[in-house]
Amino acid sequence: MSVLSSIKIAVLLPLAALTACAGLPQPFSQIDGRKYNLAPIDTYSVLILRVDDRDTTDSPVFVEPGLRKITVQGPPDGVHRLPERRAIDLNVAPCTRYYLVAVKPTRLATDFTVKVDYQEPIGGCSSAVASK
Repeated sequence: MSVLSSIKIAVLLPLAALTACAGLPQPFSQIDGRKYNLAPIDTYSVLILRVDDRDTTDSPVFVEPGLRKITVQGPPDGVHRLPERRAIDLNVAPCTRYYLVAVKPTRLATDFTVKVDYQEPIGGCSSAVASK
């Protein structure tokens, strides 16, 4: 690889990363359906199907802060063909990543509740931008 190619890559990579972030609403938050804490045996990852009136299967889902209605699909229960769905209201804080999980009383139970498994600040999301 030539020195000129190395310089081009060194300049274009950060530029591409900045361009990708520029397309996000500012401030932004994320909602993820993967388990954060792996130890609890009564919690399961969920599939995020819908945020407000927008269908999605992205993980994580980028959202604007505020009150959001989130529809998730729970884990399979071994009895029904299609997993159950639940909708929850979540007050999303700016620059925060939320990990949602399904909580079931037993492994084969059909019923579940949705809870926030963990939340953390998003690196690179400026609180100065969030306060505007």
